[in-house]
Amino acid sequence: MSDGSQQNKDYGANNIQVLEGLEAVRKRPAMYIGDVGVKGLHHLIWEVVDNSIDEALAGHCDTINVTINEDNSITVKDNGRGIPTAMHDKEKKSALEVVMTVLHAGGKFDKDTYKVSGGLHGVGVSCVNALSTMLRAEVHREGKIFEQEYSIGKPLYPVREIGTTDYRGTIIHFKPDTSIFIVSEYKYETVANRLRELSFLNKGIKLILTDLRNKDDDGNPITDEFLSEGGLVEFVEYIDQARERLIPAPMYMEGEKDGVPVEVSMIYNDSYAENVSSFVNNINTHEGGTHVSGFRMALTRTLKSYADKSGMLAKEKIEISGDDFREGLTAVISVKVAEPQFEGQTKTKLGNSEVTAAVSGCVQEMLENFLEENPKEAKTIVDKVVLAAKARIAARKAREMVQRKNVLTGTGLPGKLADCANSDPAECEIYLVEGDSAGGSAKQGRDRAFQAILPLRGKILNVEKAQTYRIYENDEIKNIITALGVRMGKDGDEKALDLEKLRYHKIIIMTDADIDGSHIRTLILTFFYRFMRELVELGYLYIAQPPFYLVKKGTKSEYCWTEEQREAAVQRLAGNGKLDSVNVQRYKGLGEMNPEQLWETTMDPDGRTLKQVTIESAAEADHLFSMLMGDEVAPRRDFIERNAKYAKVDV
Repeated sequence: MSDGSQQNKDYGANNIQVLEGLEAVRKRPAMYIGDVGVKGLHHLIWEVVDNSIDEALAGHCDTINVTINEDNSITVKDNGRGIPTAMHDKEKKSALEVVMTVLHAGGKFDKDTYKVSGGLHGVGVSCVNALSTMLRAEVHREGKIFEQEYSIGKPLYPVREIGTTDYRGTIIHFKPDTSIFIVSEYKYETVANRLRELSFLNKGIKLILTDLRNKDDDGNPITDEFLSEGGLVEFVEYIDQARERLIPAPMYMEGEKDGVPVEVSMIYNDSYAENVSSFVNNINTHEGGTHVSGFRMALTRTLKSYADKSGMLAKEKIEISGDDFREGLTAVISVKVAEPQFEGQTKTKLGNSEVTAAVSGCVQEMLENFLEENPKEAKTIVDKVVLAAKARIAARKAREMVQRKNVLTGTGLPGKLADCANSDPAECEIYLVEGDSAGGSAKQGRDRAFQAILPLRGKILNVEKAQTYRIYENDEIKNIITALGVRMGKDGDEKALDLEKLRYHKIIIMTDADIDGSHIRTLILTFFYRFMRELVELGYLYIAQPPFYLVKKGTKSEYCWTEEQREAAVQRLAGNGKLDSVNVQRYKGLGEMNPEQLWETTMDPDGRTLKQVTIESAAEADHLFSMLMGDEVAPRRDFIERNAKYAKVDV
């Protein structure tokens, strides 16, 4: 009791810490940019680019250049109006300095300046400034050039005029603070994917990406230019590039209802997956929201009404659900909302109720017109819906059979599963291991307290090309589902997962470092992306990184994961002797390692390397999986020819 009262005495006004200016951002960066890993590092670019996109949406900018410099600093240049530099009445300093150093400052709070904007709270560019060791803002405005430099958010001097110009726009150059971020290198593909997405969402805006760190065969910096005149129609075509269309071209509509601009494009293909990407003010709403609800409502209502009126469903003694209308559907929904309200775990779910009716009305109008004008395509879509309903019923029966069998056999766990002793999912991990041989080594080498092993025989079913009910008939996929403890088909939603009894929070794919191993890994990744995407989004899926080489001389040995490491190890162990005195063993498979080696290199939490699987861009991931695992050969051949020199694809 005395300890508690003493603590209360010590807790007074002086214990309240006030973080001034941008100190709060440096103290708690994850609150402002999500995290301090790869996602947060790249988020700095999005914040600066969003400002330029806002200028474009307001009609004042049509070209944005993003450059990754040799030292991993970033330069973003646009041809907008330029950030105002005149004295700010209230703050008594240049408006440029206010924008760069004050949280919640910017034109986005003035509805006359920007009707809609990609940024949410006006903290964007000032956060970038706070988390950069160096930032330089250069403004070309009204024939003059102005500049100001900052270090960790603090101005090095007042805004100054440095010359005259015929150009108009803003140039932001910044270097992220490596003491804040746990990674420091920008990934070209991540930046390119986001800029490509932005070009589709904002047709007519040219986005140019240049990487000064890497050169092409002619010695020029790697460059990509993204410009979409077709907007969402081209976006849908890009996502669906590797699939067989059921209708000749994507449907498209653009309109405004109740002050909400709505754009939608959609197409049906012969696959069994639904892929709906949704955006609000260019922000990817991974968790959906009211705009997606409005879209689905209109799609189901309009298609069902048309099918009933035309008599197409009369002969079918089958119940059609909303899911059936979305099988084989690829759609992109983009809305612009003046004051978006977000909810959900990651703040990527739109909550504005007025958007539901706006999207629903626009989509219904688009669909009714299309169905009336294209009866042949309308029949193709309805036939697809009927097939989807039959497959759904078959899948439900197959799933119930699996779950009923699990109940009848007690625990229902696969016979091959070597489970762990701990029952706390947060502390448990399961290895999905290629082959019985490697599975045997893993079972002997593991820590039984928290590591479970599930050996997989051969290649699992390619779910990209299979109807849902076939999945529940595949032994290896059944084993994965039952071992994890998840239930599919939560609350009557065929695609929803019940994670209440999930048994592991780390699911680790461990395959051989050869072509077959890569194929098996991709098949497993495709299954998780299509049917257990929530586990990926929660960060529960990982890829093990076994070594490629064991370099040995006498009693000394080193494991190596790359060619560079191998060459360095050979030089190191050879010393002054001959290189051929060093023995190099290439591990072709996990089965070549004994249990101790497998534990030491790949399974020991203190020494292993795991690659966490993330979905940075759902649309890009969908495009990649459908291309690699789908029926269309040409897009896959083009992709391999373009990427062959890189030897591997980071998925």
